[in-house]
Amino acid sequence: MSKIDLIVPDIGGFENVEVIEVHVSNGDSVEVEDAVITLESDKATMDIPAPVSGKISALSIKVGDKLSEGTQLGVIEMVTAPVDEGSAEASSEAEPSSPIPSQDSEPVASSTDKHAEVLVLGAGPGGYTAAFRAADLGKKVILVERYDSLGGVCLNVGCIPSKALLHTAQIINEAEHMSANGVSFGSPKIDLNGINGFKGKVVGKLTGGLKQLAKQRKVEVITGTGSFVNEHQLNVEKEGSTTSVSFDHCIIAAGSQPTQIPVFPNDDDRLMDSTDALELNDIPKKLLIIGGGIIGLEMATVYDALGSEVTVVEFMDQLMPGCDKDLVRPLMKVIKSRYKEILLSTKVAEIKSQKNGLKVSFEGKNAPDARLFDKVLVAVGRRPNGHKIAAEKAGVQVNENGFITVDAQMRTNVPHIFAIGDIVGQPMLAHKATHEGKVAAEVISGLKSFFEPLTIPSVAYTDPEVAWMGLTETEAKEQGIEYEKGAFPWAASGRALGTDRDEGLTKILFDKETKRILGAGIVGPNAGELIAEAVLALEMGADAEDIGLTIHPHPTLSETFNFAAEMAEGTITDLYIPRKKN
Repeated sequence: MSKIDLIVPDIGGFENVEVIEVHVSNGDSVEVEDAVITLESDKATMDIPAPVSGKISALSIKVGDKLSEGTQLGVIEMVTAPVDEGSAEASSEAEPSSPIPSQDSEPVASSTDKHAEVLVLGAGPGGYTAAFRAADLGKKVILVERYDSLGGVCLNVGCIPSKALLHTAQIINEAEHMSANGVSFGSPKIDLNGINGFKGKVVGKLTGGLKQLAKQRKVEVITGTGSFVNEHQLNVEKEGSTTSVSFDHCIIAAGSQPTQIPVFPNDDDRLMDSTDALELNDIPKKLLIIGGGIIGLEMATVYDALGSEVTVVEFMDQLMPGCDKDLVRPLMKVIKSRYKEILLSTKVAEIKSQKNGLKVSFEGKNAPDARLFDKVLVAVGRRPNGHKIAAEKAGVQVNENGFITVDAQMRTNVPHIFAIGDIVGQPMLAHKATHEGKVAAEVISGLKSFFEPLTIPSVAYTDPEVAWMGLTETEAKEQGIEYEKGAFPWAASGRALGTDRDEGLTKILFDKETKRILGAGIVGPNAGELIAEAVLALEMGADAEDIGLTIHPHPTLSETFNFAAEMAEGTITDLYIPRKKN
């Protein structure tokens, strides 16, 4: 019987990490990878596994102890010595269920600085998900990222910091709203350093957790800007130095960037894109937001709550083009009373830099006279980075707009190169990218995986939130699809009334013949959380009766989904609807 010391492995450079749970005692038998203890840092919770199978002895660790890399936890007594991985015995005992390697590309012999079985370009939600999944499936993975921290645009300058700021805005708005219900808090005192500190803490916790996850999976991270040299090599540039990386397979997850309008004074710091707006350097007195889509309206929510006089201009005839008008209407009603002005069917013709601000001229049937703003946020969409990575040198086809075409397995026209996320097309959403990333990693690892979702939900984290999925009512009418609709107004929801937020609406579209769900939309607080049930219902092929018979807790906002189905069925009792004539 041999013994080995049980020590704390590399835990990402953390020191004095607290033990929050001990899973074993002296004399316990453990299998390889069984959790021995659980540690918790300020960024992550991690299990320390048993490196081999055997019996625990000499264990002296207890809950509350502070540990670092190299700390001895105890001893494992092994019945048989571990087999050397390179030996014939180890080879003969390889698990038969291991994934079969993809045959798209033969291993590449190269004289480059580094080599990867799978190279992932871009460490946003899609990229890091792809890298981690590939590593979990046994691949040697290198992850290339231009930011110093993992997470890409979403975690560093997008989804996550914006949601931290939107939470701040929500609290400010709720405190103000409560004054009509007998509770007054007074005017908020805005400390931008404190707000930015909270935002930074949230971002740091998540990006730090990703760094730890990469180390645990032995995913090598190279920081810099990557560009292809040929179909099996990528060069990574950083501060004048170049690292060359060869690969057997590559997953492009290079994302997108804010769209700029060339005729605008883009060198003026007062003209912002979404990244600039999230830095929150100051609170402009007068702010113009160009673009009434999700990004523009979310930033309008933040700056309005912090005290800016907000004007929104949108080229189309409604806010959030692509969303049904009846879902946008409650949001429009709320923000019209809060914002200085909302200009629909209006175009910004010119922006001139002046010493005292940015002078903006408008065009359109309802266009106002030129006005002066302290700052202007351009939020007219994002464009993919397909033309910024020298993809043509690898033979990867990129269209004129910068998008890369892929099949249902995320494979480009070059069989061993895959692409995911914003760079492969709309919708440009993190939750789409993560699922695409898993598919690409699994296909490379020999699994039969496909990206075939029935729907991808969209959410605007405004106040109130707007969320929708599946077929919209507008699309159904345009396509001549016959449907039945169940719509439940939140004015009849006890939970909505109890929170004094009864402006919401939940609606569901059902196939007229089969009664199966086709689409759904929700507007109101927490709509982004509520829409997930609708997505599951669509993926599972639920019909109106399935949803109506599903018992929801009462009183909740979630039951409005149940009530909307009952409205379509005609079984609703919380509202009166005239009986249908036969």
